[in-house]
Amino acid sequence: MRGLQLEINPIRICIYSIALGIAIGSLSFAQNQKDSRTTYPSKKMADGKQWMTQNLNIKTNHSYCYGDAEKNCLQYGRLYTWASAQQVCQSLGNGWRLPTDDDWRQLAKHYGGVSADSEDKGKAAYKALLSPGSSGFNAVLGGGRSPNGQYARLEAHGFYWTSTDIDPATGWTYNFGKGGQALHRQDGGEKESAFSVRCIR
Repeated sequence: MRGLQLEINPIRICIYSIALGIAIGSLSFAQNQKDSRTTYPSKKMADGKQWMTQNLNIKTNHSYCYGDAEKNCLQYGRLYTWASAQQVCQSLGNGWRLPTDDDWRQLAKHYGGVSADSEDKGKAAYKALLSPGSSGFNAVLGGGRSPNGQYARLEAHGFYWTSTDIDPATGWTYNFGKGGQALHRQDGGEKESAFSVRCIR
């Protein structure tokens, strides 16, 4: 029996060591995630507010890589549903939040205005805010994901969420449209769709 006990103890120690290693690894991963959330580049834009100058790429529930391809997350950031977009900005702490409709509209006005507010139909704002425009905002055309899981419009449109809802099912979005070379303020964005996210503070 002593020999059997000697064989069991090392197994138990090994299991404990593996469990401890997994726990430490999980803590390290969580710390790395936390660190990555605080290193997004940002800039005080012409509206006087601090905007992130890169699309968020934090993996969370109800967020997706375009076409389910990781390389697209690296290039365009993740696509988030309306609710997850608000949660991910708030999770950053330090006053970060999802911008309102008015935040976006005021930002656009400093660069010429959205299509409904400007004589040039949003062309100057599109050029200034889209990468590599003069503003340094660096918007990209990351497309979107419909509620039924279909991806569309990569490199044709850049859809960005606001925190301002219209009704229980829809919210305001801002759309960089490559075809017309213009920035549009759009209603009717289905909250279960997934679009790009910038945070503000």
